[in-house]
This record gives sequence, C-alpha cells and structure tokens, in this order.
Amino acid sequence: MGDLMRATSMRILMTGVTSGIGLDAARRLLAEGHELIVLCRDPERATQRLGEATDKLQLLQTDLADLTEVHESCRRLLRLNQELDAMVLNAGLQYAGDKRPRFSAQGIELTFAVNHLSHQHIVNQLLPLMTLSNNGRIVITASEVHNPTSGGGRVGKPASLGSLHGLNNERGFVMVDGSTSFDADKAYKDSKLCNLLFARQLVTKLNQNQTAIPVITWSPGLVIPRSSDGFFRYSRQINPLGQLLFAFVARDLLRLTVSVESAGELLVGLISRDDLGPGFHYLNNTLKGPGQHQFLDTQTSPEASDQSLAIDLFERSDELIRMALKESNTEI
Repeated sequence: MGDLMRATSMRILMTGVTSGIGLDAARRLLAEGHELIVLCRDPERATQRLGEATDKLQLLQTDLADLTEVHESCRRLLRLNQELDAMVLNAGLQYAGDKRPRFSAQGIELTFAVNHLSHQHIVNQLLPLMTLSNNGRIVITASEVHNPTSGGGRVGKPASLGSLHGLNNERGFVMVDGSTSFDADKAYKDSKLCNLLFARQLVTKLNQNQTAIPVITWSPGLVIPRSSDGFFRYSRQINPLGQLLFAFVARDLLRLTVSVESAGELLVGLISRDDLGPGFHYLNNTLKGPGQHQFLDTQTSPEASDQSLAIDLFERSDELIRMALKESNTEI
C-alpha cells in the first residue's frame, strides 16, 4: 500500500459504520481527528458504538432501504452547503440462503436497493459538495465475488446482469438480469458488479464535467468476525449451523479470511492516500496463501469493464430512482 497520506483533517460522509469493517474504520478516523457524517438506520446503535454526536460526529437517521429517507438526508446536507472531502459507501447487505426476495420501501429488491441504488443517489445528490473540496474522493466497497473467476465468484451462480431485463419491469423484479427465480447469493454478487459499473460511468461523467476526483473501488477479501455482527449477520439468522461451519473452515482451518481490523485499516488508507489520482481504481486484497493477502490494483471482470453496460445501468438506475421518488410524492 502506498505510504503517501493526508495530514489534514477531512470531512467524510460514510455509510455502513455500525458493524464490521465500517465500524473499525470509523473509529480509526475519529481517533485521527477527522469529521464524520454518518448515514445510519439506527442512530442509537451508532451512538453506542461510536459515542455521542459531537462537532466531529454527525449522525443522520437514514434507512438506505428507503429512497425517500436517503433523498431527505441528502437535501439536508445540501442546505448546509459544507464541503465533503470524501464519500465512503461501505454499506452492504446480503441475506444468502433466504429463498424469498425482500423489498425496499419503494418495492425494489432489497440487495439492489441498498447496495447499489441508494449509493448512486447519494453520490448524484452530493457531488456538488465534493466539488467544494480541493481533495475530494469517493470510495466504494465492492467485492471480488463480482468476478466469476475469483474464489468466491466461482461458488454458486456467477454474477451477471445480462441485458438488465429485470429493470424493464421497473419495480417488483427479483433479479437484475430478469430471472424470476430469486437467488440471494447471486443478487449480492450482482449488486457488487453494479457498484463497479456505477463507478466506471461516474468517472466518465466526472471527466465530461472536467471534475478530477478519484473513484476508488475495493475488495477487502473474506471477512468473518467472531462476533455476531458484521457482514454475515443476516445469513447467520437464516442458516446458523451452516454459517458456523463455513466460518470454522474458512477462517480457522484454511485461514482464508481477513480480520476486521486489517480490513478497516485498508479502508482508512484508501480514504487518506494521496497516490491514487483522478479516475477509476479497483484494488483487491488478494489471497496469496493461508493467512497471506496482497492489496494491489487489479483488473475487474470483463463484464465490470463493459462501458455500454455501465451507461445503461447508470441511466436505468437514475430513472428508477426518479420514478420511485415521484410516486412517493418526494420533491426531486
């Protein structure tokens, strides 16, 4: 990892901070004196984990599964008109093992709504605040499972968005590729593929507007904490014995995993590094052997590099957001 770090305090917006990697990173950033604006569904839980709100910690109650709440929180920040030095989009939802799809407040499949759609809307709304900063950057937590040739990507059905046929139905779709058979594991993989495609098209739009901002996507590797918190908390509720066995084999027996602390440190590094210039970046914490990982710039999957698909996804997602907000009687 590069050793060029910012010395000045930053104003950072974050999602996904009440457990796992995001919580560890948020604690580190606060300890370093940075100012955090946290979008969280449960401010009381965030307070228990991070401490009371101060001039360095602002908690905005925001359910990422409700575009109306996301929109209102963004409008509130826009009214303040204070610069953002970084947006860290870390929230990620997976409920692998569940046979039934779940839906957001606007009737959109939950994994797609939380992991992709809400984050696209946050960036689109708050970019004006980032242009007020001289050192703005966007960091998006993706996953190597977007790539069908990766270790996690080979397990189960591979990520693929097809021709986005699911989005033809506007809302009520269960899979982005249009399949009517729900697969929670594939839905998560697809959402991480969406993250990368969104980042690519975002860079294109920034370039068109002559806005020089790094858009950094990354994969932390497989993180399985010993606590009941973290990324796999929903999957544990659905299949507790299966998840317990999976954790033992992957974490303790084969040593394939990364600790929450190591991943949190990597995330803080991405926020602080000065050696990642404007444009698209994808860094992967690649498994090299038992207990050994290497964090490097990496190629995405071919589908995640498809610029025409990136354009189509971006435009259809924007239209879906506009339609959902309009039907919720939300002023756009």
